[in-house]
Amino acid sequence: MSSCRPSHVTVVGLGADGWAGLPEPARARVRSAAVLVGGRRHLDLVPEVDGQQREPWPSPLRAGLVELMARHAGAPLVVLASGDPFVSGIGTTLAEVFGADVTEVLPAVSSVSLARARMRWSAESTQVVSLVGRDPHAVLRHLAPAHRLLVLSSDESTPGDVAALLVATGYGDTRMTVLGDLGSADESCVEGTAATWTASSRPVSRLNVVALDLRGPVVGSWATGLRDEDFEHDGQLTKRDLRASALARLAPQPGQLLWDVGAGAGSVSIEWMRAHPTCTAVAVEADPDRAARIGRNAASLGVPTLRVVPGRAPEAFDELPDPDAVFVGGGATRRGVVSGSLARLAPGGRLVVHGVTLETETLLARLYAEHGGELTRIAVEHAAPIGGFTGWTPARTVTQWAVTS
Repeated sequence: MSSCRPSHVTVVGLGADGWAGLPEPARARVRSAAVLVGGRRHLDLVPEVDGQQREPWPSPLRAGLVELMARHAGAPLVVLASGDPFVSGIGTTLAEVFGADVTEVLPAVSSVSLARARMRWSAESTQVVSLVGRDPHAVLRHLAPAHRLLVLSSDESTPGDVAALLVATGYGDTRMTVLGDLGSADESCVEGTAATWTASSRPVSRLNVVALDLRGPVVGSWATGLRDEDFEHDGQLTKRDLRASALARLAPQPGQLLWDVGAGAGSVSIEWMRAHPTCTAVAVEADPDRAARIGRNAASLGVPTLRVVPGRAPEAFDELPDPDAVFVGGGATRRGVVSGSLARLAPGGRLVVHGVTLETETLLARLYAEHGGELTRIAVEHAAPIGGFTGWTPARTVTQWAVTS
């Protein structure tokens, strides 16, 4: 074990009732700790112990944790957390930074469990969305009629922010229940709809969970192929049918990273991230107006953490982490774009390239001959008025090459 890792760390979950709600084994761990680490609020909830050193969370957190743990290597160390430390909590961060083998966790009942109990909602019928330190637009990814969400709030402003977003997207009839200080003597419950919430100023606890019983229209598919009009664009957009075909071959997987090269409106990377909450993506776009537009599209479609890199491929690749999948929607004939993408793909990674010009089609035919994969020509026609009649209007035929590394 390296010296920067703690020899032993115990993470103790605290409920809103603090020390009073801790079982004796957890109290004993806290009392015996040489070093007690936690937020100011948590440290104030437990009694002082002679000779015990107390450390508030460092900032920035991850880098500061390594330094803090190195200073106290070998000392019995206890970390205080809220409720279940692995529900949007510090337990996850500690396990990622130091490894699960050096961390023992004594959880309390989580705010999620308490909220479900107050609402009488089963775990199977409820989805949890954390907005702790996150952009509230993330809730928009989960909109669906009669869907139930438990939103972990960042602070007392979160319910109002969420209500405003719901109203703006046609979900003003959503039933909102704001549960404050769950598990404490000061527990509170404030109810209303998103529409009435935005029309009034309702004081709520800083520590709250928002239960949403969603009421509104179908605003987006949970499968690939959102409507083209769901995206703000200037014509540089991978259209719906082509996008669905590309994403079927890109095959989004939990926790994997996509490069969306020549991203245009960002439609492919946005739908990749909507496929699963842990999917991540980087949209590479040289045009500054389009790059800004991608950010707006990502927020409005519920994936505000999409990373937009203003720059031109392949030069922009240098600072990016290796991808699990790459989509090249434009610029395939530029030297190094396709070869650079293939070189950086993780084993088992997927590359999909679209082309509409003869030059790109020639390139893709050669790449298919060299690397194999799947070469497809996709022609889409839409019914449209022709005078007083209706006829077929063809879009440009697209050549699609898909290959797995």
